[in-house]
Amino acid sequence: MSADSLDSIDRAILREVLRDARLTLQELSGRVNLSPSPCARRVRILEERGYISGYHAHLDEAKLGYPFSVFVSVKLAHQVDDRLQAFEQAVNAYPEVIDCWLMTGTRDYLLRVAVADLVEFEGFLTRRLTKVPGVASIESSIPIRRVKKGFSRLD
Repeated sequence: MSADSLDSIDRAILREVLRDARLTLQELSGRVNLSPSPCARRVRILEERGYISGYHAHLDEAKLGYPFSVFVSVKLAHQVDDRLQAFEQAVNAYPEVIDCWLMTGTRDYLLRVAVADLVEFEGFLTRRLTKVPGVASIESSIPIRRVKKGFSRLD
């Protein structure tokens, strides 16, 4: 099943689940104008084929004590497999790192770090990130405000 093979009901199911993953099957089937059994079958197929890869709660980082996000670009001294693996393993162990992307261009990685304040970020930067073997340079950017928040693209 490719994205092209999704029909309007499949897309409607995905849209509704994306909006509210806590919908009951009854609510979902009503919103997509399908009886519960066929709706459940379609949801199961969408899950099995990987269109729905999980159901998640989106937490408010600020209310949890981490209102400060920093985007960090990292350049490695050498982009070889063992250095990439070592960096990725280190980053996966740091709870402050929320997202990490291997990039093209002048930097190797882009991270989003969630912390309480600049003091915590400084500690993360100086005691953790700069200590990862192979890190050649780090550039930080502080966002002013989020303009758009999305979880997945669905046309």
